[in-house]
Amino acid sequence: MMEIRYELTEEDVVAFNVYHVKNSNIGRNSLRWQRLASPLIFLLFAYLLSIFTEIPAAPLLSTFTITAVIWVLFYPKYFYWHITRQVRKMLKEGKNEGLIGEHVLKMQKKGITDSTQNGETIVNWEAIKSFKEDIGHFYLYNSAISAYIIPKREVNADAVRNHLKKWLTL
Repeated sequence: MMEIRYELTEEDVVAFNVYHVKNSNIGRNSLRWQRLASPLIFLLFAYLLSIFTEIPAAPLLSTFTITAVIWVLFYPKYFYWHITRQVRKMLKEGKNEGLIGEHVLKMQKKGITDSTQNGETIVNWEAIKSFKEDIGHFYLYNSAISAYIIPKREVNADAVRNHLKKWLTL
């Protein structure tokens, strides 16, 4: 058995959500679609504006082309900033006492027990859909959109990784 104690912060939850969007097919497709479709709409608008008004096409197309290039270059940064902002808003508006705060995670032969001030959840290893990690966190996905978040700053990362690989059969 391994027991780890850690404090889960708002930053950890935001990091998970950004990681999830960056690494999910839906998140990547959404970013790709929004990044490329909007500039095409800008250029189409410029073309139609030049047809239906007296404004010459060259200045319109050059202005909207510059706008489109700026959009393609900077939209990903805005996209992830927007996700971060939305997650922070949701955390502030809802009751998240069991999410943010102190956690005691026990990893045993039968599964995981996560204890917080609000209660305890017990999950069998078979319920863990995938194990992912980034620079600062481990993510134990228990569904397509939620995971147990373990910040590496609070634990011995190699020991936790080895222990998880011992129990997980993904």
